[in-house]
Amino acid sequence: MTLFSMFFGAGNLILPPLLGLRAGVDIVPAVAGFLVTGIGLPILGVVSVALAGTARKLADRVHPLYGRVFVAAVYLAIGPCLAIPRTSSTSFEMLVPLLPDGTGVGDARLVFSVLFFGVAFLLALRPGRLTRLLGRITGPALILLIIAVTAAAILSPEAAPLAAQAPYDRLPVLQGFLTGYQTMDLLASLTFGIVIATNIRALGVTEPADVAREISRAGIVAGIIIGVIYIGFAFTGMQLSSVIPDATNGASVLTESATRHFGSVGVAIAAAIFLIACLNVCIGLISGCGTYFAGEFPRTSYRAWALGFAVFSCVVSNFGLDAILAFSVPMLNALYPAAICLVIMGMLHHICDRVPGLWAWVVGVVTVVSVSVSLRDALAPSLWIPFDALPFAWASMGWVLPAVLAAVIAVVLSHARRRPAKAAG
Repeated sequence: MTLFSMFFGAGNLILPPLLGLRAGVDIVPAVAGFLVTGIGLPILGVVSVALAGTARKLADRVHPLYGRVFVAAVYLAIGPCLAIPRTSSTSFEMLVPLLPDGTGVGDARLVFSVLFFGVAFLLALRPGRLTRLLGRITGPALILLIIAVTAAAILSPEAAPLAAQAPYDRLPVLQGFLTGYQTMDLLASLTFGIVIATNIRALGVTEPADVAREISRAGIVAGIIIGVIYIGFAFTGMQLSSVIPDATNGASVLTESATRHFGSVGVAIAAAIFLIACLNVCIGLISGCGTYFAGEFPRTSYRAWALGFAVFSCVVSNFGLDAILAFSVPMLNALYPAAICLVIMGMLHHICDRVPGLWAWVVGVVTVVSVSVSLRDALAPSLWIPFDALPFAWASMGWVLPAVLAAVIAVVLSHARRRPAKAAG
């Protein structure tokens, strides 16, 4: 339940309803693709990190310097640069309809963000006690509120769904897969292991193998819970595809559904869901990021790192949700391909470790491709680069073929080195 509460935040709430609304009658393949990156890969990420020990140990198989830079970039992405500010911005957007008439939105956002991050920082000061808060109180409360909204939508369906809208009208399973990037749960799975391991040890499990097993089991259970919620939210959005076809975000979809089934109380229910979910994730992210950087740079205490991340995120959150989301796409497209390769290879580490250079070839090549494309997309979107000629480059999947070719090269080079050694022997 603690792991579920740490994972389930803004992206998990706003993406599935909008996916269901836009996918319409093609909801099944779209949700299937979304579940792969939204649940399947994050679960594998939790297990891979549990098997490796830490995210650093997993990424260090490429190269120690790469491991340090990549993991730091992941923590900054899911932390103060993107995910932590998004938790406050998303929560505030849901509270705007409840503000008294005449209230200045900018001033209200500033006050809300200060209070939000103040509470999150204080609760994150005790990372070993997150199980008591997230696992026993706020997590179950969140699930009960979500059940109320989705059950009402399922039991009282709206009009028939429409045909799929762009981009789900073309290869909906692939579009669902790419939409799953924006949950950032795969990146989070590489980092939350530290906090979860702390909580598991606090419960009396101390042997490394036992800790790894419990982390894996926690990941599977949390994934099942999140998967059921995703399907319910997507179904809720699909029902409203003919009612509010022009909706631009999942928050408005959930608010509309809650309002239709619960009246004026629906807005308050939807706001409570977002506030609890986002606060849960914010606490977990501040704790995870603070724990990691305090370990990497021990001269600065955990408390100082946590406070710094909270203050910085508070400032960024006041730029607004749209600005944060616009920055998220290129950053996630740069990090996700390498993270996918690390997780898959981590699950197959008994095979991959036997081929010298395989980790460096595959992850290195994928990183070059994804970072190059993302920099182009962010700085000069109209500029053509050679990577645009790769298969599936139009769908942000141009890194797949280079990954396969890099693996083949590593295997060939490994065999070529073994032959002279055998001959000399």
